[in-house]
Amino acid sequence: MDHFPIFLSTKGQRIVLSGGRDAALAKLRLLMKSEAKISVFAANAAPEIAAWADAGKLALHPRALQSGDVTGAALFYAADEDAPEDARTAAIARSEGALVNIVDNLADSAFITPAIVDRDPVTIAIGTEGAAPVLARAIKADLEERLPTTLGTLARIGKTFRRAADALPFGRARRDFWRDFYFNTGPKAIADGEAGVRPALDTLLDDHLGKTARPGHVAFVGGGPGDPELLTLKARRALDEADVVIYDRLISPEILELARREAVMIDVGKEGFGPSTAQGTINDLLVEHALKGAQVVRLKSGDATVFGRLDEEIDAVDAHGIGWHIVPGITSASAAVATIGQSLTRRGRNASVRFITGHDMKGFADHDWAALARPNEVAAIYMGKKSARFVQGRLLMHGADRATPVTVIENASRPDQRILETSLAQLPTDLAAAQMSGPALTFYGLAPRAALASHRRNTDVILTQNQQPFSYQEAL
Repeated sequence: MDHFPIFLSTKGQRIVLSGGRDAALAKLRLLMKSEAKISVFAANAAPEIAAWADAGKLALHPRALQSGDVTGAALFYAADEDAPEDARTAAIARSEGALVNIVDNLADSAFITPAIVDRDPVTIAIGTEGAAPVLARAIKADLEERLPTTLGTLARIGKTFRRAADALPFGRARRDFWRDFYFNTGPKAIADGEAGVRPALDTLLDDHLGKTARPGHVAFVGGGPGDPELLTLKARRALDEADVVIYDRLISPEILELARREAVMIDVGKEGFGPSTAQGTINDLLVEHALKGAQVVRLKSGDATVFGRLDEEIDAVDAHGIGWHIVPGITSASAAVATIGQSLTRRGRNASVRFITGHDMKGFADHDWAALARPNEVAAIYMGKKSARFVQGRLLMHGADRATPVTVIENASRPDQRILETSLAQLPTDLAAAQMSGPALTFYGLAPRAALASHRRNTDVILTQNQQPFSYQEAL
């Protein structure tokens, strides 16, 4: 992020603009929405600018900008559409202490003006670091269609009511009140005219003042494999309402960004054969925050019910009479198998699939290797990288075909996803050569669908040729 977004107070501040043509007009239409004192310097200003000056909306000086003209200004816009003149006026403005924006010159500007959706006092700013103004305008148009024109009226009325709403306890009680107003009571009241909104607010406040505080609650939420677009709507809603988010190591930063800024974020990451937060500590954190009345999200990678030690955490909150519910998520196996164009089961091949783990709390996990070694069996092996040689040995010991296909997907669904296609015989060797450092899922009995290879240009696919891994892109 090269430009940090802020909302600058401009009431009573002086803003100076140099220029009088199209670029100046575009900026002025936006600046005049503020309560700033605007001064324009232009020898030949457009008729619209002269009309605005006549109406008292700005001060027009029919000459070029000179030294001393920007003194005391908070912002300066160089909009002469002439590079040498913009450079000259910008130098004056900088020397006189103003923040400078040069139209269509991102590199020499101290700030940029975003595209704005105006539902005064609700303002949404959209910026693309100057890289894609067409995209910013498209997002603006989309938001304009989605947000009702009455939103600004509701916000203005709500703003005058904030002091009364302070009678509610700080935190969740106030958030519940305002959520009810903006998304339920307010829109219904304003449909009958603005006059009915304030009485509706008074009634709503009385209702909320009489409510018993909502008890603490724990939502066990499946965060999916990492791609935020694979989160369910219910998971998004839980994150938006959470007071506390207790999350696993594999939860992606993009998903954590969806939580409220005020939420307490607690990392309780676990790593196989590595540093981990004790399960007892996690249980204690869930109980501690829920007993204080917090709405807690226990955010687990993939699906919370698959290798997530969910039962232990439910037992802990149950023991203290704390309410809870489960929000399913997309497990890594589902995301990973989609990337290789396969299905987990197939008529005539396998009527079942095993989800197994490569290791458990005591070390490498044991399974029914004899059954898994039969032809056409399929298994999704979680946490299988470090146990690859152990898994290979057990399967070969029970008669598995050495040529059985094996696919390892690292960082499934994420931008840095990689796919290793190998065989049971070569699994440990090829896996070591691939140097995978991210979370990986191993499919025993499945290979990537060959017909999709030409479409995987954006995924780093590692194939094996003469027992040597190489990049798929390099092979084309």
